[in-house]
Amino acid sequence: MARKIEIYDTTLRDGMQREGMSVSVDEKVQIALRLDRLGVHYIEGGFPGSNPKDVEFYQKMAGRRLRTARLAAFGMTHRRGTPPYRDPLMRELLKVGTPVVTIVGKSWKLHTQKVLRVRLEENLRMIAATVRFLAGKGREVFYDAEHFFDGFRDDPDYALATLSAAAEAGAARLVLCDTNGATLPAEAADIVRRVCQELSGVPVGIHAHNDSDCAVAVSLMAVEAGAAQVQGTINGYGERCGNANLVSVIPALKLKLGLECVSGARMAGLTEASHFVAEVVNISPEPHQPYVGENAFAHKGGLHISAALRDARTFEHVDPALVGNRQQILVSELAGRATVLKKAAGMGIDLSEDNEALGRLLKRLKEKEHQGYHYEVAEASFELFLRRELGLHRDVVELDNFRVIVQKRKRAVISEAKIVLRGENGGHAIAFAEGNGPVNALDMALRKLLPKRYPKLAEELSRIQLVNYKVRILNEHQGTGAITRVLLDSSDGASTWGTVGVSENIIEASWEALTDSLEYGLLRRRPRSS
Repeated sequence: MARKIEIYDTTLRDGMQREGMSVSVDEKVQIALRLDRLGVHYIEGGFPGSNPKDVEFYQKMAGRRLRTARLAAFGMTHRRGTPPYRDPLMRELLKVGTPVVTIVGKSWKLHTQKVLRVRLEENLRMIAATVRFLAGKGREVFYDAEHFFDGFRDDPDYALATLSAAAEAGAARLVLCDTNGATLPAEAADIVRRVCQELSGVPVGIHAHNDSDCAVAVSLMAVEAGAAQVQGTINGYGERCGNANLVSVIPALKLKLGLECVSGARMAGLTEASHFVAEVVNISPEPHQPYVGENAFAHKGGLHISAALRDARTFEHVDPALVGNRQQILVSELAGRATVLKKAAGMGIDLSEDNEALGRLLKRLKEKEHQGYHYEVAEASFELFLRRELGLHRDVVELDNFRVIVQKRKRAVISEAKIVLRGENGGHAIAFAEGNGPVNALDMALRKLLPKRYPKLAEELSRIQLVNYKVRILNEHQGTGAITRVLLDSSDGASTWGTVGVSENIIEASWEALTDSLEYGLLRRRPRSS
């Protein structure tokens, strides 16, 4: 039977020390419930002795039933000169009622003498008294040895003595903290191995910070050296450079090392959990994040794509579905026949027998990318490009001309757009609209015109909304005359799609991306075969 490794999540405490990160109590509850669904074993919710918000969090969680996780409250050793039973912090830790209490203590002589400012022997007594008091109250006590690896390098005997004090007092876990994130993986493994040998009666945990970009590697090496618990955060959030990223640790433990941590069914929700937490804390998900990033299994090079389509194992280290992700084939100037064939097939278009059309498409695609079009994140524009080139799409928006005027007034800047669309039998349709910017004014004018010309599309158009707008200058050396690429994300409430426009004129580039977004949104409601 595979060895089981405990996952201890501290996103809600250590993760929240990331600069600029703050969440409400209700948002902390949402995250905790999502972590429980993921299958972590422990959720550290905060430091009730220092933050009223954390006390309220534990109160709200008291009525919640957790399926896989146990709640832990975080604290520190009792105050110098105050016995545990008189220390207000100890009372707060007991009051929140968590089954687990995690206590941090000093294991480095430098911190004991310079920060805590107590004698080395007194620090050992404080560690033991705190653990013994809380364990005597029925709590499962985890001891976090702060700066343990720094302390071990300085004086291994004293660092080990702090662990022994906690273990003899009843600590259920001894967690070695690389608080400064300075330890390299091989050294961490050697130290963990020695600790496991000398204190074999109590399971050892690892709590690594990422200041050397080694937190995940340190955690995995510690497990191979005997650690039974890994502490970390979702997406690696945390102070300075962050903590060990559990989103990478969990699949590495299960898929690479063959160890039990969370079930396969729960690990399939890893991508969703990662993105959920990112959205709640208002940080954009990292597209290149291993395992769960949007581009984690994205293929762009033509040779890579051909190989991956024959057998995904050629360029994918795990099956994306195991972590809730998916393979992506990106469309770019590096694309080969296999890319375009797969994309076209996904749209219901079979080009496998039409070598002439396929060759023409590849040539045009490379020309468009050379001009600055970027279809990797604008797949809606790519589908429209493909359909237009194959004569399978008639544009709803047939422009004759547009004009945009921006006027600065005393208290406001007003943008006005005039759009003239070509109609049937040589006629024209004209609309004017004001907006809070040129693109908004053009959008408003279009939404006046199109429902009049196509009444059946009115309801569909009302659902399509712009949700993101990005501008990129492609040749900076040209200054204000540079080519501009505009990327838009639009949504109908159910799905989101990206479009692109390129021009030396930012308004024209925006117009192209805007009209593509509407064209695609309406195309989604029509049969794909025409």
